[in-house]
Amino acid sequence: MEQILSCLRYYFDEFTSSLDITKIPEWLTYNSNQPLLFSSSLFFILFLIFLLIYRILKHAKHARILFVSLFSLYFYYKCGGWYFLLLLAMVTSDFLIGRALTQESDKVKKKRWVTLSVCIDLMVLAFFKYFNFIGDALFNIASGLGYYLGSSSIEAISWRPVSIFLPVGISFFTFQSLSYIVDLYRGEVKAVTRWVDYLFYISFFPQLVAGPIVRAKDFLPQMNRTPHLSRGNLGRGMVLVMVGLFKKAIISDYISVNFVDRVFDAPQLYSGVENLLAAYGYMLQVYCDFSGYSDMAIGLALFLGFRFRKNFDVPFNAATITEFWRRWHISLSTWLKDYLYIPLGGNRKGKFRSYINLLITMLLGGLWHGAAWQFILWGGMHGVALVLHKLFMRLFPKAKPTGRNMKWGWRLLGVVLTFNFVVFTFIFFRAKDMQTAVALLRAIATNFHPEVFGQFVLGYRMVFALIVLGYVLHFLPRKFVRATNRTIVRSPLLVQLFLFVALLFTVFQFKSADVQPFIYFQF
Repeated sequence: MEQILSCLRYYFDEFTSSLDITKIPEWLTYNSNQPLLFSSSLFFILFLIFLLIYRILKHAKHARILFVSLFSLYFYYKCGGWYFLLLLAMVTSDFLIGRALTQESDKVKKKRWVTLSVCIDLMVLAFFKYFNFIGDALFNIASGLGYYLGSSSIEAISWRPVSIFLPVGISFFTFQSLSYIVDLYRGEVKAVTRWVDYLFYISFFPQLVAGPIVRAKDFLPQMNRTPHLSRGNLGRGMVLVMVGLFKKAIISDYISVNFVDRVFDAPQLYSGVENLLAAYGYMLQVYCDFSGYSDMAIGLALFLGFRFRKNFDVPFNAATITEFWRRWHISLSTWLKDYLYIPLGGNRKGKFRSYINLLITMLLGGLWHGAAWQFILWGGMHGVALVLHKLFMRLFPKAKPTGRNMKWGWRLLGVVLTFNFVVFTFIFFRAKDMQTAVALLRAIATNFHPEVFGQFVLGYRMVFALIVLGYVLHFLPRKFVRATNRTIVRSPLLVQLFLFVALLFTVFQFKSADVQPFIYFQF
């Protein structure tokens, strides 16, 4: 009880100190070292104040939309600084193009407007995210060509990367805006008539900086409804926020700071066993980090009367690589399918062409994650695996693409193989460069030393316990998870608040671990 009171006293002190008027300049100033995270106490304080005003404006639609839009811009400013002006510029550009697109009847001119939007959005994304990557690649090609041709003029070319700050979440809101324009062209949505409405859609803060990517056809109809927070949605929102906070602040942050980051920073200093455990640890870390953010985003949106589709569906339960991509980062995988794979031709132009389209889609999906060769390799490996799985299903027509109807033995084998393949590919996803990934794999292959496992368990008790706990919770039977969620949702509000306080107490106990920015902020 004394510890719980200490925890409550800590958060109360955080709350009262934040209310100090001398702290207002800090509230209004961007600090790159302290972005406004869902898992921070400051965000919870601000959200409670925001929610109170939001409920007051419940029936004032235009005032409510303006208020949420301004708060979203403030939230983005606290996360990414003055780049919120870039967000405003892109919102204005696509809003005007969308209006022009709907007022045009000629199909050729409609395509021109869509092309203009795609070019503007992708050029902005390419500049901030890929300028140095493309520059490095062209310089290396020119240098190699100069060496091959023996041309001193080409060899004399110099290149220095430009210092460019990547705006937080630029890939997410760019893809979201692009989908709106394409859906307008396809006739799947109606154009918004007010600029502030489009700003509301693109900048909606729960999913602004790290997704999920929300489609206009799902979001815009909800925007015009009077928000209603039912008792059930309040409970579901509480559960999602608590689950997301537990994943992020307890499991992901702790194993990251206290083990995974150390190994990936210098894999040659650790045994193969430790490198292998770091790979499994990172797989859990990135899942808990990103799915935790998605859970909190969906839960916060529920508090505001918006329903988002799930972004993760226990992906490690997948028995095939196809099933994995139907469970992992669902909003991105479906976006790539609808706006890249299908426009490339999908599977409408023969088997071979469908395989090429799938490979291109996954390569670009890897590049979307980051301007580095290891991301392209990561996407390429997943693309090749998807193609091989399609070939397998063609050779064995009775095989199921998702493995849901497999016999339990075959399904278990499929889960083990799929999971370990995914872990292997995510080594390249996490490594800072190819050399680090190779060093980690070399340590596993040539310096394994299984006898070190016992020392690891003793030396990293809490890390090991959290890794085991994270995977055990993930593989719990779905019926049990659903029953537990229903029980919490139907519990009295006081019980839910008690559980939330208990979670805060647990987070407080792990306070020694530094709070880490969400991994997908960089994408």
